[in-house]
This record gives sequence, C-alpha cells and structure tokens, in this order.
Amino acid sequence: MKSLSKSIVEIIVAIILTMILTACNSQKQEVIILATTTSTQDSGLLDELVPVFEQETDYVMKVIAVGTGQALKMGQRGDADALLVHAPAAELILIDSGDAIDRRLVMHNDFIFVGPPSDPANVKSYDKPAEALKAIIESGASFASRGDDSGTHKKELAMWVEAGIQPEGTWYLQSGQGMGATLRIASEKNAYTLTDRATFLALQHTLEQDIVLEGDPSMLNVYHTMRVNPENWPSVNEPGAIAWSDFLVSNKGQKIIADFGIEQFGQPLFFPDAGKQEHEVGTN
Repeated sequence: MKSLSKSIVEIIVAIILTMILTACNSQKQEVIILATTTSTQDSGLLDELVPVFEQETDYVMKVIAVGTGQALKMGQRGDADALLVHAPAAELILIDSGDAIDRRLVMHNDFIFVGPPSDPANVKSYDKPAEALKAIIESGASFASRGDDSGTHKKELAMWVEAGIQPEGTWYLQSGQGMGATLRIASEKNAYTLTDRATFLALQHTLEQDIVLEGDPSMLNVYHTMRVNPENWPSVNEPGAIAWSDFLVSNKGQKIIADFGIEQFGQPLFFPDAGKQEHEVGTN
C-alpha cells in the first residue's frame, strides 16, 4: 500500500510539474513572424536584437530572411506580422495600397562595390556607379547579381539603367540567392558585385574581395520597419508587431544598432535613424 501511495504521489507531482512547465512555456509561445532582408541576418544584427527583444517581452520571433521583394510580397499576402526592409520606393507602394501600415525609419548604412583585389576593371579610379559599371563591361570582367528582387538587386538594376546598359550575357552571373551567397560566388568567380557594407564586413574574412567603390550619395541604404495591416489580415499578430516596431525605434534598440560591429570591426555596421526625417538620413 505504501508503494502504491508513493506511486500516486509521484504521478500527482509529475502532473503538477507538467502543468507548471506548460504554463511557463505558454507565455513564450506567442510568435511574431518577421519578414526581412537577408542583410539583417547575414550581418548578424538580428542575433543581437532578437534575444534582447524576446527577453523583455512575452513574444518569440520567427525570422524569415529573404530578398526585400519577397518580404514585401509576404506582407501583401498576410504571411508576416512585421517587415524590416530596405527598398523605399517599393515600400511606399505597399503603404499606399493599404497592405502595410506604420512605416518607421530605423537605420541606414550604404551600398558598396566589391571586386577582385587585382581590380581588373580599375573600378577604384571611378567615383560614380554608372562609370564603374561601364568600366566593368569594357574590361570583360564578370559581375555577380543577386537576381532575387531584393532591395540590393533593385538598387543594382537602377544603376544599370543609369549607365544605359542592359545586363545580360555569360559575364552577368545571377545567383538568385541572398547577399552572403552572392558574395561567395563573386569571390569564387573573380567577379564584381554590389553589396551592403554590413554583410560584406561580416563575411570579409572568408572572401577574396576588396572594396573598390564607396561613398557616392546615391549608394545610401535605408531600412524601415512596417506592420502588416490587421484590417486586411485579421490573423496578424498586431500587438506583437507593435511591440517589435516600438523596440526597434526605442533607445535600447537604437543603441544596439549603433554599437553593432564596433567591437569586432572597429566601426558600426549600421547607423540608427529613429526620430529623423527622411532627408536627414546620412547627414552629420
């Protein structure tokens, strides 16, 4: 009988412990789906932001890192709660359509051209992207494109238009992948490519690539956060999306962004912009 009573007690204790654990876990089971560009993940920035956000809230972030074009389409379909992207013109289309709301300025860095250390097209002697692209064509060098409708790809295509060049042929390598993968392809193929600075610096130690053009004002790379409109998609986690958006532009979120990269690379990889007007981005 004593053995039977002991077994019953053990079962009851196990049930109680299971209930407690389930209750604790349930507080961390409300998920926020974030659709974002690969640069925020490949650079490591989200590895700094997300854990702090999760610790301070009862939410769990599910990050889906894709090209900005795909992230925007996820928002349009209601497949995400929040967006963190870097294609301003495309973002405004989503805002104007009512598919996304509450667009807020978060941060910026810049785009850069990188290429083989030998710089066969002598891109380092040019100041403008259009000039650099023409030099690459004339030299017979290769160019690696993301080809994925990302914010970086959209910026690259605009540069080809400005240069008056239709990019096509065996020299034009379209990866259809994220920034990290495209940088590795460019390195392996001795090709040039356009990249955001943060991803390049994060992966530079694995690449045979140098910065060959930087600093032109047209190469500013601006990131905004938006929320998917819950009026269109009632299943959207509106409170979670608001909490994430508020965190990104909060003093704590902005400080994490400001400090990111300084210890490892000796320079910040992103610059916080919350509270600024659009025309103030990139100005001292």
